[in-house]
Amino acid sequence: MATLNEMSHQTVEQLLARRTQPMSYEERVQYALDLVDMHLHEENPLRIDECIKLYSEDAVWDAPARGVSYVGRQKIKEMYLKLFASAENISFDPIERFASPDRVFDDMRVRFRLTGDGFENCPYPVGTRVNMRLLHNFHIKGGMIEREIGYEIWGKDE
Repeated sequence: MATLNEMSHQTVEQLLARRTQPMSYEERVQYALDLVDMHLHEENPLRIDECIKLYSEDAVWDAPARGVSYVGRQKIKEMYLKLFASAENISFDPIERFASPDRVFDDMRVRFRLTGDGFENCPYPVGTRVNMRLLHNFHIKGGMIEREIGYEIWGKDE
């Protein structure tokens, strides 16, 4: 029986193989939605390597509210690992997602407790229970995530 990582790897590879196939407009939109959905599911410490494969080599990840930007797969991976190590009891509540072939917008509510300093320029101290509204703007080029902008609206979960 395949491990979770092996199944995830196969799934990521299968998705990426679709990017070179001829597609209609509607199929390109669906591919963009599938790419972001896969990214959000792989965005965890156990499967971070699969998540990173969905970015272009020179991808950019921005969080304007915190004034941070990371360039390249390795820097993005390092940032994610710091975030994962600094939050516990993370929950995601989807609100809305829509796309064109080269953009995906994803709106969600994220709740967690800060346990470390992995969120560079974080507006709250360690120990805070965070209730964040998070809008992602994914730029898709060549079937890969070229840029991810996370518009974070930080709030406290009382």
